[in-house]
Amino acid sequence: MKVKSTESPSISVIISTYNSEEWLEKVLYGFNCQIFKDFEVIIADDGSGPKTKKLIEDISEVVFYKIIHVWQEDEGFQKSRILNKSLLACSAEYIIMTDGDCIPREDFVQVHYINKEPGYFISGGYYMLPMNISKAITRADIENQNCFDINWLKEKGIPKTFKNNKLTARGFVSTLFNTFTPTNASWNGHNSSGWKKDILNVNGFDERMQYGGQDRELGERLFNYGIKSKQLRYSAVCVHLDHKRGYKTPESIAKNAAIRKETRKNKHVWTYYGITK
Repeated sequence: MKVKSTESPSISVIISTYNSEEWLEKVLYGFNCQIFKDFEVIIADDGSGPKTKKLIEDISEVVFYKIIHVWQEDEGFQKSRILNKSLLACSAEYIIMTDGDCIPREDFVQVHYINKEPGYFISGGYYMLPMNISKAITRADIENQNCFDINWLKEKGIPKTFKNNKLTARGFVSTLFNTFTPTNASWNGHNSSGWKKDILNVNGFDERMQYGGQDRELGERLFNYGIKSKQLRYSAVCVHLDHKRGYKTPESIAKNAAIRKETRKNKHVWTYYGITK
């Protein structure tokens, strides 16, 4: 067994998952390819079965980074609750949050690290892949970074669209796209980062919220608290593997929309349904 460093890392990466071992394995191999290596991984597990636990135990023997598995009982979609528990398990002062279906490019952690700044959080994007390519990606494809190579993806049938710039833009061009993208720099659960103290100061995620915008609501409270955001959609890159969203219901969307509306209208900073009850 490899001995991992006991010192606190510069970055904690929270990866959310639920019964999705095939995708999570690819994501964890993606983090094993990172150029910047001073980070730990916290798996925010919203009630997965024993297969996920076994995968994490097995892959911990292979990867260079430390993995902490934070698990809770399966009580339906309770991502906000497991993210709050995972926030408390982080030992770094700066936290990246992503999902167990998003493979990070080799410079993913490095881009978040070098762009972090007091008083800001970072908003990244993703490149969505269809199911056939999601399944076709192998460990070797991740290690060779094929799944971020637009020519490799085109050979697999990816159409030519503007969003391909997310994978091809570099240097000045990526900065230009980041500056002029029409998308707001919101907190995105699949690719965002911020200071642990800022997230704790707004009391983390609102645990009343289920699927649909709980990440954005956290960002809105950070804005109300005075934190600004940086847009890095074309620099902090991950590819999003395809999957069904059986937990998406009209009720959860409507409920969350009402909570977000109240947060914006009343300029809420603190949620009474977060880490501190």
